[in-house]
Amino acid sequence: MADGEKGFNGKMLNVNMTTGEITVERPDESLYRQYLGGYGIGARMLWDRVPKGADALGPDNMLGMFPGLLTGTPLFGQRWQVVCKSPLTGGWGDANCGGDFGAALKHAGWDGIMFFGKASTPKYLLIDNDKAELRDAADLWGTGAIENETALKKRHGKRASVANIGPAGETQSLISGVCNDHGRLAARSGVGAVMGSKNLKAVVALADRKIIQQTPAITKMVRTNLDEFVKPLRDFFHTFGTTGITAMSALNGDSPVKNWGGVGVVDFPNAAKIDGGSTINPLMERSYGCWHCPMACGAESVESKNEKYPYPHHTHRPEYEAMGAFGTMNLVANPDALIYANHLCNEYGFDVISAGGAISMAIECYQAGIITKEDTDGLELNWGGDEAVIELLKMMGERRGIGETFADGVVKAAERLGHGADAFAMHIGGQELPMHDPKLQPEYHTTYKLDPTPARHTQYEGNKRLGKIPPAPTDKTVYTGRGEHHKGASEYMHVVNSGGMCQFVMMAANTANMPSWFNAVTGWDMDVDEMLVVGERIANMRMAFEVREGGNPRKRHVPTRVTGATTEATHAGPLQGIKLDTETLEKEFLAACDWDTATCAPSKAKLESLGLKEVAAALH
Repeated sequence: MADGEKGFNGKMLNVNMTTGEITVERPDESLYRQYLGGYGIGARMLWDRVPKGADALGPDNMLGMFPGLLTGTPLFGQRWQVVCKSPLTGGWGDANCGGDFGAALKHAGWDGIMFFGKASTPKYLLIDNDKAELRDAADLWGTGAIENETALKKRHGKRASVANIGPAGETQSLISGVCNDHGRLAARSGVGAVMGSKNLKAVVALADRKIIQQTPAITKMVRTNLDEFVKPLRDFFHTFGTTGITAMSALNGDSPVKNWGGVGVVDFPNAAKIDGGSTINPLMERSYGCWHCPMACGAESVESKNEKYPYPHHTHRPEYEAMGAFGTMNLVANPDALIYANHLCNEYGFDVISAGGAISMAIECYQAGIITKEDTDGLELNWGGDEAVIELLKMMGERRGIGETFADGVVKAAERLGHGADAFAMHIGGQELPMHDPKLQPEYHTTYKLDPTPARHTQYEGNKRLGKIPPAPTDKTVYTGRGEHHKGASEYMHVVNSGGMCQFVMMAANTANMPSWFNAVTGWDMDVDEMLVVGERIANMRMAFEVREGGNPRKRHVPTRVTGATTEATHAGPLQGIKLDTETLEKEFLAACDWDTATCAPSKAKLESLGLKEVAAALH
């Protein structure tokens, strides 16, 4: 295959925000075969180009935007990733996003953009196919992410795809993300703060190319693979989205309740009020999908009829994480309030997980007397108080009053408050916890604690159809014998993410076909074994960066409410009495990966076996 006929373009952009210089880089094809795309290539670039010890919010940090290898092709590629040194955790940082931006970037001819330095005034990058230029964004600074996207689409036409930051990113909130598609967020790791630190408001991609590699043979392959999809799963996600599991998860122990200190069946028995089918879907107008998605699990709303919660027409239906972070965590059972909270997070550019977790911490601090009505300017913070939750979120977005305290997440809030507030800061390694309880799925504990970017639920998925990953014990209370399974499942997810594929699509698809998808758009002869070695290489690059920057995931503290070491969340209900054997889970996983059980550093032999001799030399 010639360049331009493959699933990648063979070129990337380097943008020096300080000087305004933009250069084109043409990587060798071996880079794609070794790392695919997305944060796979991002991991290689970050290691090579960010000096050890660089300030995450300084000019030496790199902000990278990378679509996956299959993104923009017919073969189930919709997603793109942002990578940087994380200002939230101090180490490796990445964030994953859907929508149409990744495909637009690929169709414009680019496999990635790397930003360095800092502009003296606000700028946005305009990409028009092969052309790229920085433009003044002074008039756009201060606008919400959705508002700004609308303005840029009006300026550059409907074919413009926009990735941008809202006020949270501009003020370098450590829990801010990068927004596209009017509310799809690359949310985690504080990537929005890094974008704001560079005075970069937005990236606009204009592409005339419609789709990469849409040959008759590939079209036939897509149709054949679609016939193999697990239809009930596809139908469920298309109808309800991830919101469809919210009520069930609140009661079966999956979704945390009351800042991880409650029990759903005890504290949130009215969870059915936020059921996706009966209460959320009636407020939606139409289904929505990311670019060429075969599932289309999103939906857009009618215009709100609730004056207190005036979300606009075509507001995105909240995903499960937003419903959990604002609903089950805070006992908010008002669907309009939850849709509005989701909208506000998208406009400000907040990570919904971190923002909801920060508000839960604020409520618990208020209940404990650490903050008072005087501190909150008269705002009463009680569980289930939907109006107060919304007002506090606005205060955080505007850095107003007590909102300033919580606008950078729970770790900064604990530092600012003192007086024992850290007991209510539910985080691992600086990042707020997702809405899945590892006492119900033990692999989540190891993922949350030991992945280079902590507290991430999208780094594990126990896929059985691939056929190469050892199975986990079926008894959730058995903690031995999970290491090899978890290693394989984690590396599989690195392939999914770096390939630009959606986790939910992969749950329904026959993933044994993945190598044939890669080969179809590259001309390679990759098999499953080589593919999983790619996942292992990416895993080791991410961990090598984390360790090089002084991180040690093994030393991260995990709140006792999460592990079951204390019984606040296990005194009743489905998780009653469960206590994770964290030492066994962690040691078996690290041994399987050949990572040091004390430091998490990948072994010299492991790195060298993956062709990473220079990385091994730097770490050892």
